[in-house]
Amino acid sequence: MDIEELQTFIAIADAGGVSPAARRLGVSKSIVSRRLLRLETELGVQLLTRTNRGAALTEAGVTFRDCAAKACAEIDLAKETILPKGELRGRLRIAAPLSFGPTHLAPLLAEMALRHPLLDIHTSYSDRVVDLIAEGYDCAIRLGYLPDSYQHAIQVGPVYGTVVASPDYIKTHDAPETPEELLAHEALMQGLESWQFLDGHKIITVRPHGRFKADNGTALVAAAVAGLGIAMVPDGLIHEYLATGALVPVMTRYPVRPGGAYVIHPPSSQPARKIRVLTELLTEHFNNAPHFAKATYDKFPKAV
Repeated sequence: MDIEELQTFIAIADAGGVSPAARRLGVSKSIVSRRLLRLETELGVQLLTRTNRGAALTEAGVTFRDCAAKACAEIDLAKETILPKGELRGRLRIAAPLSFGPTHLAPLLAEMALRHPLLDIHTSYSDRVVDLIAEGYDCAIRLGYLPDSYQHAIQVGPVYGTVVASPDYIKTHDAPETPEELLAHEALMQGLESWQFLDGHKIITVRPHGRFKADNGTALVAAAVAGLGIAMVPDGLIHEYLATGALVPVMTRYPVRPGGAYVIHPPSSQPARKIRVLTELLTEHFNNAPHFAKATYDKFPKAV
């Protein structure tokens, strides 16, 4: 069987239809339909039924989808084994955060593409948490906190954050000195998340309140600069604002609990070599990039 037919069938099954599969694969709908038809003809069974919402797997399709996925994985592994050392080919589809992706991650992915001219890299930037299998991603890069029990996640480095506000906000509302005092302030948040701070080895958790929310860290920084409230944001987004005094750190006696940068891959005994190479590149970057180093507050003005 043609490997492209198997991969196309898997894309249709996971995406839920010919049109979304075509967008995912970067080919026309007619090509996807022809590949599916050839595969069903070769097998002599119907794998999908068309519905008003797209396509649904038949009983045979459900069984064959898992077998096809295993076969494609084995073929990919075989290709990696016989390739010259260090050479990558095929496609790597990545979900990356919008807040950091275009500025901090895009240059690294471009460098990876330069190093491996036979590798196609397709990246989607969004701060939402994607379903890797259902949406057809090879891996995702995520920043923040993950539970210790989370599987198939490789930490590539630390991510530090800082609580900041504009001088105008502090002049009007004063600056909180303890985590508990944050509850009396206007917090800029992504949702209903809790904020975690360190008091020595103790973790302090508070749930602040605020009327301005955004699902993007850059938007929260802009709101903080405008004086709308207090934000807890990654250091990589605010260095220039701290340097110019547009934002100042507050509550520095209680540092933000560090988060992490992770590469998430679908369940497998061993991630593909292209994911391992990406992981190594990100690990090198996150452990050496000054933008992700722990903030040195002595360099910047303090809230007074």
